[in-house]
Amino acid sequence: MQLYDKDLLSMQEVRELVGAAKKAQQELAQMSQEQVDRIVRSIADAGVRNARRLAQMAHEDTGFGIVEDKVVKNVFASRGVYEYIKDMKTIGEIGRDEEKKLRIIAVPVGVIAGLIPSTNPTSTALFKSEIAIKAGNAIVFSPHPSALRCIKETVKVIRQAIAEAGGNENLVSCISIPTMQATDNLMKHPDTALILATGGSAMVRAAYSSGTPAIGVGPGNGPAYIERTADIPLAVKRIMDSKTFDNGTICASEQSVICDIDMRPLVQTEMEKQGAYFLSAEESAKLGKFILRANGTMNPEIVGRSVDTIAKLAGLTVPQGTRVLVAYEDGVGRGHPYSNEKLGPILAFYTGTDYKDVCEKCCTILHYEGKGHTFSMHSNDETVIDYFARRIPASRFMVNTPSALGGIGGTTGLMPSLTLGCGAIGGSATSENVGPMNLLDKRYIAYGIQELEDIRKGMPDCSDGICKTDDAGETVTPEMVDAIVAQIIAKLQQTP
Repeated sequence: MQLYDKDLLSMQEVRELVGAAKKAQQELAQMSQEQVDRIVRSIADAGVRNARRLAQMAHEDTGFGIVEDKVVKNVFASRGVYEYIKDMKTIGEIGRDEEKKLRIIAVPVGVIAGLIPSTNPTSTALFKSEIAIKAGNAIVFSPHPSALRCIKETVKVIRQAIAEAGGNENLVSCISIPTMQATDNLMKHPDTALILATGGSAMVRAAYSSGTPAIGVGPGNGPAYIERTADIPLAVKRIMDSKTFDNGTICASEQSVICDIDMRPLVQTEMEKQGAYFLSAEESAKLGKFILRANGTMNPEIVGRSVDTIAKLAGLTVPQGTRVLVAYEDGVGRGHPYSNEKLGPILAFYTGTDYKDVCEKCCTILHYEGKGHTFSMHSNDETVIDYFARRIPASRFMVNTPSALGGIGGTTGLMPSLTLGCGAIGGSATSENVGPMNLLDKRYIAYGIQELEDIRKGMPDCSDGICKTDDAGETVTPEMVDAIVAQIIAKLQQTP
């Protein structure tokens, strides 16, 4: 029977892709660590070789970002990730404790459903392929429709690299007819073991409500605090570098800048010197109406666009050479569009009376949107840094580094990742930068080290109806009382 309906075709494709992925994964499960690592290395090398071509395609397909920065992201997602994970033991026995008589065996989860966003399409496909296979799994991608061409080409590159390394190319595959029904079927397929969801909030919620175990990430909305002990020119440079990298498409990028109110003139002057344009009240209101859609979600028209494009779309005239648009903001929530996540070169600017007031405002911003994601500050005062570290509801706390690149592990020691967990507070299953160890189960082989009689010997005395602790069961002798009294008398005699 010939199928013509697009939805039916897409659902049939999902069944075939998952079936082929399951078979390929079963073959991978019989391979050694060295064989698996050879496949991952081949993907990494292919990603680097094709980094520019895929970056150009991603830009052409989506209109988002900057080609040169997308090249960097593709190399990061290929070689950067590989260098970090290459020595991880993920196949077979990965741990042993002789004293406790415990062995730990890595168990692949099986077939993973990988949701790919339009903001970082090619780099996310490369990254997820590497970590999935490193953990012994196969992965089937559900691509964002607007980035279908470049994602399919990336998967083609990956599949060829797998075959060249002696693996089954069906370890990585991609839906070619992207529909909501296809994605839903992929997430709910009985042979899909885990969903790795990177995308909009609606898609992440769908992943968690599918009935299949999922690792999803929520929106970022990280404030950046420039504290008074910071090197202000350097802090501003880092923020500007971060916010303009690929036109702000990385969710860990700064969404607002905040400083103590007496620092405002100095910080603003430095920001203007480095290419920031502070909007007037009228300009701010005009752009503010353009940032969000009627339903309160981010307007895709601003995502990954240049300052010039955003200004033109919003009907603004800005100085030539402007790198970032900045709007004064004094509130959070509905009616304050700059307090939301803005995946473009747009920043809100807040002030506080002191660092404690700033901390409270940053918490308010994150609780409104971006809980559990990322926060950054520029400071040389460890006491203030510690004050924030104990209070800020973020899984990634960046100090003296560009937040976008620091959050994904580019300029910090974090796991290089394009899937950033937000923890329970952010509705995520993990607070980590997701890597191979998040994509496998651990089987614990535990040998007996004591018998029931040994446990009984260690039981407390419960003869009088109340079980005694070790201290409560200790007998106080007259000698002990005499010693305590002698100590008290000696102290009294020493008191003038």
